[in-house]
This record gives sequence, C-alpha cells and structure tokens, in this order.
Amino acid sequence: MKTYTPKAEGIQRKWYLVDAQGRTLGRLASQVAQILRGKGKREFSPHLDLGDHVVVINAAKVFLTGKKLRQKVYYCHSGYPGGLKSTTAEKLLREHPERLVEKAVRGMLPKNKLGDAIFKKLQVYAGSEHPHQAQRPEALRL
Repeated sequence: MKTYTPKAEGIQRKWYLVDAQGRTLGRLASQVAQILRGKGKREFSPHLDLGDHVVVINAAKVFLTGKKLRQKVYYCHSGYPGGLKSTTAEKLLREHPERLVEKAVRGMLPKNKLGDAIFKKLQVYAGSEHPHQAQRPEALRL
C-alpha cells in the first residue's frame, strides 16, 4: 500500500465570490479561510496549498457583534522604542474595510510560508465592484 499524495501540478483551482453584506466578521472569516485552505476537498493535505481563490465584496457592510467595534484594538509595532501603534476596529472599518476582513482571515491561516501562499489567493473589495469577471467566480452562499 502506498499513501496517495496529490501533486501541485494537478490541482484544479476554482474562483468563488462571497458577499459580506450583513455577515458577522468572524463567521465570514472562518468560512473563507476553510475555502482558501482547501479543507473541504477530498484530497486535502495539511502541508500543501490545495485551496481555491476567493473574492470578497461589500467588505464595508460587514458587522461585529457586541462592543467589539469600539473595544477591539489592532496593534502594530515598528520595531523601534515607542513604535507601538493601535487602531480600533471602528476606525479600520471606516477607513480601510478590506483590511479588517483581511486581518480576520489571515489570523485563521497558518503562520508560515504556506500561510503566505494561501493568503495571496484572497481578494477583498469594499464595494460590490471587482475586476475578476474574467475568472467567472462562482457565487457562494455561506
């Protein structure tokens, strides 16, 4: 008996379109992360990038429950003394809504080179317009 391992060349990648309007951020991010990772596929292997491409539209219309909008804080450090910057989820949603969704999905992916490769297959847009019509993304209802 030999263990079957899928080859990177034989992977069929699909494109999915996800509408984030009226969706909770965490639930949306976890379902998108599973599609990007390829966990629903029969040939899933944790050390390979077998996932599909995902286009998320209407990121500005996603919502957070409870008091997270004002209390959730994202931190970034420059590496220099006193270089800690903080941003609330409310400000991030107002100014760069696509970054809010990207940060949520990125936090649910592996923290290594494989996670970087998987994350490159995610495209997020604040509005309903996107430049990926040529790929014919399949509308996905999560």
